[in-house]
Amino acid sequence: MTTPRCSTSARRRGDPMLGTAAPATRWLLLEHPGGWLPAAFDSPGLPREMGTTVHRTALAVGGRAVLVRRPGRRPSGAQRHWGVVDTDGRQQWGTWSGADGLEAAVAALRDGPDPRGGSGPGGGSSPAGEPGPQLLVCTHGRHDVCCAVRGRPVAAAVADRWPEQTWECSHIGGDRFAANLLVVPDGTTYGGLDPDSAVAVVEGHLAGRVDVEHLRGFSTVPPPVQAALAAVLRDHGDGGPRDVRPGAVTATAADTWEVEVLGGAGLPARTVVDVRRGTQPAARLTCRAPGEATAYTYAAMPRPR
Repeated sequence: MTTPRCSTSARRRGDPMLGTAAPATRWLLLEHPGGWLPAAFDSPGLPREMGTTVHRTALAVGGRAVLVRRPGRRPSGAQRHWGVVDTDGRQQWGTWSGADGLEAAVAALRDGPDPRGGSGPGGGSSPAGEPGPQLLVCTHGRHDVCCAVRGRPVAAAVADRWPEQTWECSHIGGDRFAANLLVVPDGTTYGGLDPDSAVAVVEGHLAGRVDVEHLRGFSTVPPPVQAALAAVLRDHGDGGPRDVRPGAVTATAADTWEVEVLGGAGLPARTVVDVRRGTQPAARLTCRAPGEATAYTYAAMPRPR
């Protein structure tokens, strides 16, 4: 008997996605064509020890690093792009072809992007010109086959509409929620996508509307806060990622929190949300997992006003 893929099983179970966005407030995007090894920064063509350097730097600044490539395209020459994108909106972009060109990328990840860029490989605007939202679709098949099988059609569909903003990327977490899409700089993560729903989700997001049905969370805040922000968006209709932000967060008991959500753009100015963390029954959470495991779930209930 063939074991179903993890994303197929998760959809059948109805695994809750809220609160599963990987935490990060700064992202390094490093253009590198496939194939990517399961540990992406150990892939052939990258300098030795690159993975260790990037991992330590990202960990120190609350960041995350991914390899990226254009859907269906490969760089025409040896020179490739890198970008460091901060959730405060700053971006710095450059190019690289060897170890020397990556020093500026690691420095920007460590120190934060300089939106003024600079000369040579040290900085500049995004490949599309003016910095803007970047759309990252996980297609890291050697990390989990679901990411390739479900992610590549989504990346192609999104790239057909937004070719200069769309990238395939390495692992961003939540393999069972493939296809997964991350929008930076705001850090919104969506899951459970197919080509049609992905285009609709991105179209709405770029117009300032978060699709709560496919929302996994916001990478800028911890999982209980992700769930609270989503609950306010769910209850009050249209709203974008910048229209809700956390206020005070208080742990009220084991696995429960009181989260103050501050709203703008027509959302309630202040909502108190009670969040409870639970666990779902043990299941096989990734295709490469040797066995079953449990995962946290988050239930969020806004208090009556």
